[in-house]
Amino acid sequence: MRLRVFAAAVAVGVAAASVALAGTSQAKKAPRLTVFAAASLTNVLAQIDPHGRYSFGGSNMLAAQIEQGLPADVFASANTALPWQLHRKGLVTRPVVFTSNRLVAVIAHGNPKHIGSVQGLEKPGLRIVMAAAGVPVGDYTRKVLARLGMSDLVGKAVSQETDVREVLAKVTLGEADAGFVYATDAKTVAGKVSLLGIPKSAQPQVLYAAAAVRSSTHLQAAKTWINKLLGKKAQKTLRAAGFLRIPR
Repeated sequence: MRLRVFAAAVAVGVAAASVALAGTSQAKKAPRLTVFAAASLTNVLAQIDPHGRYSFGGSNMLAAQIEQGLPADVFASANTALPWQLHRKGLVTRPVVFTSNRLVAVIAHGNPKHIGSVQGLEKPGLRIVMAAAGVPVGDYTRKVLARLGMSDLVGKAVSQETDVREVLAKVTLGEADAGFVYATDAKTVAGKVSLLGIPKSAQPQVLYAAAAVRSSTHLQAAKTWINKLLGKKAQKTLRAAGFLRIPR
């Protein structure tokens, strides 16, 4: 009888331990985070965290969605201005710069229009495409053109796109002769476009910043996710994709 009671007690103890372990395992399992991220991060973030739930687009549009209360855990922007604006409104944590980039002009592969330099984009009849004002890459483009004394090119653009990938698509598909994108975006279509370098003196400082959305139900996990962006593994993946080190 005592043996049976002992056996039953052991069985109950094992079952309780199993439930406890299962509960601990579930508790430790990282939640699947929703990340609102700049379109230029489309390829690389999926490599850094393939389990994330991503919404890519123009950083200005994503910032507006966070202001409107759309559920998100992390905001990764192609500039620092937008996350800082949200921070001042108490909507996100203090932004963290995690990588940088540079601007290039892409033209049709093989350069059929015989454009010799970025200044050659002022040649009459060229179809130039760029991102709209307010979109980080659009603002960077305007800064470059102003420094080169080519601001008149803004008014000649055949279209003003909502994010950098739309600009890239226009040139890749032959709907435009040239466009301004990040070097990392051009790298994703290597062999399909040619590049025009932008003089170093005209290059803007392109910084990417991430912040956790304060309304997130996984705020601590979101902060941890951002910290991982600064880790060696994530930084190595960013470098491989063409992103640059954080300037000192």
